[in-house]
Amino acid sequence: MERIIAAVILLLFSCQAAAAARAGGVRRPPTLARHYASSSVRRHRHHVTAAGDASDGGVSVAPTVQYETRRYTQRLDHFNSLPASYATFQQRYLINDTFWGGPAAPIFLYAGNEADIDLFTNNTGFMWEAAPRFRAMLVFVEHRYYGESLPFGGTREAAFRDAATNSPRATSPLKANLSAPAAPVLVFGGSYGGMLAAWMRLKYPHVVMGAVASSAPILSFYGIVDPYAFYDRITDDFKREQELLRRASEVVGRSLRCARNKGRPGIAETGISVWDIPSLLDNAVAEAAMTDYPTPGFLTPLPAYPVRSMCRAIDDRQTPAASSSSGNEYGNSSTTLLLLPQQVRDAMNVYYNHTGAAEDDDPYDGWNWEACTEMMVMAYGVRDGSVLPPSPSNFTDVVDDCRKDTGLPPRPFWIETEFGGYDIANVLKKSASNILFFNGLRDPWSTGGVLKSISDSVIALVEPKGAHHVDLRFSSKDDPEWLKQVRVKETRIIARWLKQYYSDEGIAT
Repeated sequence: MERIIAAVILLLFSCQAAAAARAGGVRRPPTLARHYASSSVRRHRHHVTAAGDASDGGVSVAPTVQYETRRYTQRLDHFNSLPASYATFQQRYLINDTFWGGPAAPIFLYAGNEADIDLFTNNTGFMWEAAPRFRAMLVFVEHRYYGESLPFGGTREAAFRDAATNSPRATSPLKANLSAPAAPVLVFGGSYGGMLAAWMRLKYPHVVMGAVASSAPILSFYGIVDPYAFYDRITDDFKREQELLRRASEVVGRSLRCARNKGRPGIAETGISVWDIPSLLDNAVAEAAMTDYPTPGFLTPLPAYPVRSMCRAIDDRQTPAASSSSGNEYGNSSTTLLLLPQQVRDAMNVYYNHTGAAEDDDPYDGWNWEACTEMMVMAYGVRDGSVLPPSPSNFTDVVDDCRKDTGLPPRPFWIETEFGGYDIANVLKKSASNILFFNGLRDPWSTGGVLKSISDSVIALVEPKGAHHVDLRFSSKDDPEWLKQVRVKETRIIARWLKQYYSDEGIAT
């Protein structure tokens, strides 16, 4: 990753003229999957001790995280009767029964999302900390087409030609194998995993008795959410440095135009294409807003409140000469033009190279595939005056671009048809129970979340200072009081659901 940051600086210094130009197609919805993948690379390259001391200075693993790896022979496609759909593959899941109280005790199931399942297992601390209290078994199921759960021969290249979704079908056989048919199953998930958790409770209430859906943007689809809302929230998060970051993006655009005119599609010193640079800046800004946590680290090393850290990195580069030019610290003086690349570098270093041990991202990004086929979440539009240069939302362009990338016709309305979305309050009121939605309003994905409670058992917890599924992280002595209270509320809600379940089933506890 040092090569990428160096590319930004080299490019900004080498080309400072020509009109602004935006490179490369329609932006994809931001996701932590890129950093998830990078964490996976780090995990395989560096040993992590049982005590959780990461030798590369990365995110440590809590000593309580211990699990057995198992595999389930999964059918390729449960919703297709063609002969090919009956092919099978090995779906990975991780299990811990240390705290399990026996056949009537609960099973806490994590619905894996867009990365290796062990990453979510190692970081979903709320489940590990709640398990002893509820005497729960922990099961973390890997999403097909990620990690080691790869159909079509077990290679990414082959598996990437298809786009089926995760399946709950491994849950019932697991209960049968454990001789625990009465065990209540509570499904957890964060972000995309939170969406899967909520939908699993909606579609399979006979399989799971409740869902904790953290930062689950189930309303972030065409015709439901404002396509500009995502970057509006990011702009709110970066208010202090909005003008500088917008100007930095414009300079990057001008520099790309200059590079193209000079016939420089790549920079030899870095080994990357210059056309990737705008998306790198875009990702750093968007994902820092998503992970604006009050304590350090999550899947990848980041400081506490990374948005604040990026702003401080920019502020530390301010000089009287730059701030006095034209009465505006973002003026057009030569001092400012030289200062700006340094500020961009320092801000990007907070996200990409906080520990000084940064590395390149894994080139495989299955989320882009999903976001272009069935999970077409609306996080594309950037208004004029935003933290990034304006980018009008044009859904036709998005669909056309996705069709070119995948070679398949996108299904932008499939989610609303399959799970509901329009008039979601009425849908959930009539057909749902025992779903807990958490959203932190610093998280741009909260713009597509359920922010109001629907009933006594479809509950929305909203925290103005919260970020992306911050409630599911391991607790820390440095947690603010509001976060502690969120987890207390969630624990009480789970306890109420379980008490009602045992009462309804006539099971003594």
